[in-house]
Amino acid sequence: MKPRRRTGLAPEGAGIIFVSMALVIAAVLYSISAGGGRGLWLPAIAAVWFLAVVQFFRDPERHPPGGSNLVLAPADGKIIVAGAMEKTDDSDPGIQVSIFMSPINVHVNRSPVTGEIKRVEHRSGKFVSAFKPEASRINEQTEVALATKHGTVTMKQIAGFLARRIVFHPKPGDRLSAGARVGMIRFGSRVDIHLPGTVELRIKVGDRVTAGETIIGEFKIA
Repeated sequence: MKPRRRTGLAPEGAGIIFVSMALVIAAVLYSISAGGGRGLWLPAIAAVWFLAVVQFFRDPERHPPGGSNLVLAPADGKIIVAGAMEKTDDSDPGIQVSIFMSPINVHVNRSPVTGEIKRVEHRSGKFVSAFKPEASRINEQTEVALATKHGTVTMKQIAGFLARRIVFHPKPGDRLSAGARVGMIRFGSRVDIHLPGTVELRIKVGDRVTAGETIIGEFKIA
C-alpha cells in the first residue's frame, strides 16, 4: 500500500469536517448579521461540534516496536476480553482479545501483525452496545483474515450502538506490516482479534492500549 501524506486527521473524516467548518462560518455570519450579542449561542454550539468532530477524527503518528513475533493492539481503547476462546471441536480453540473504543478514543485501526490479507468479508447485523459479549456475533462487522508465518490471525471491526460505518481499505493479496493503518470505525465500537494458541498474552482485561504501539502478545517460538 502507498503511504499517504500526514495531516494529523483521518481522511475518512474529511467530508464531515468540511461540513462542520462550513456550519461554524455560517453561524458566525448569522451572529454578525443579527447584531450586538444576539445569536452568539449558535456559533458557540457550532464551534463545540466542530472541535468534537476534529477530536474524533484525529490520526496521530504511531511508532510500532520492532519484532517479527509481536502482536500489536489494532485499536486504542480498553481490553474487555483476553483469553482462550471456547473449544468447539478437536482443533486449537485459539485466543481472543477484544478492545472497546469509546467516542473519545482515536478510532483509526491498525494491523495487529505482519502478514498477507487472505479474506475481507463485510457482514450486516445489529448495533447493540459494543461492550456486550453478543456484539461480536450479532453486530455489523468486517472480518479480515491475515496469513502470517505463525498461522492465521483474524481481525474483526465491529460496529457499536453509535457506530454506523466501518472502513477497511486494504484488499486481499495486500501485505501489511504490524502497526500499518488499515481503516477506522465511526463513533464508538470495538475490535476483536482471534489468535493462534501459540500466542502468549501480555495484557489483561481492564488494560488500556494504543493502536500500533502496545504489545498485546507474542508468538512463542518452539
